[in-house]
Amino acid sequence: MGNLADQNQCVKTDYSKNATNQEIRERFDKDTERFSNLETGQQTTIDAPLTMELCTEAAKYVNPNATELLDIGCGAGNYTLKMLSKIPDLNCVLNDLSMPMLQKAKERILPQTKGTVTLIQVDMRNLDLLDNHFDIILAAATLHHLRDDDDWELMFNKIYKALKPGGSFWVSDLISHHSEIIKKLFEDEYSRYLETLGGPEYRQKVLDYVHYEDTPRSLNYQLALLAKVGFSTIEILHKNSCFAAFGAIK
Repeated sequence: MGNLADQNQCVKTDYSKNATNQEIRERFDKDTERFSNLETGQQTTIDAPLTMELCTEAAKYVNPNATELLDIGCGAGNYTLKMLSKIPDLNCVLNDLSMPMLQKAKERILPQTKGTVTLIQVDMRNLDLLDNHFDIILAAATLHHLRDDDDWELMFNKIYKALKPGGSFWVSDLISHHSEIIKKLFEDEYSRYLETLGGPEYRQKVLDYVHYEDTPRSLNYQLALLAKVGFSTIEILHKNSCFAAFGAIK
């Protein structure tokens, strides 16, 4: 796996031409219905239903008596709904940039739990979380919006501190690759996958906003960072092309 220094880019990356938080939020504000399908999850994510099942099932196995859940970048609430189908009546803290997403998530989740549902509309980097509070933290298709190394380390430290001892953190996300040849292989594979969903125009639309909005890191980088911030048990649940599901236990 190597250490983090080995995984970091040799030159400082300029993110000034990537999307701002406001631009990302405005796009998601208009797209709540697409993210409200519990059966398919987010279709632009390869194996979305499988990774949602794996992450929530892993959380159930690790923390069967959980009471406190945090869903970072919750979107319309699919992961929390799936988690509630496995562990009922959790107290759910939902975080997202988009208020329409949060409102849709709350509308869907409230009838499914006797626990509390708390909405936090804020950039995940600015989350103010209690230490040792959550049993389960989920982050689906959201960490790829983090930019430089400081962002990534800040976020992983924040998550580690917010978990109770024995709590778990599960991620399903877009990832990058260190080898340019392998990166090209999976970019081509992803392009073909997107074309099956909506043809060439849809493929290009998705690739354009991925290029503009997203700055993912490799699976190796993130696994090394989990270890660096203190997680002792780290697991890969699934990897296919440029997507992976993985997690860690505090």
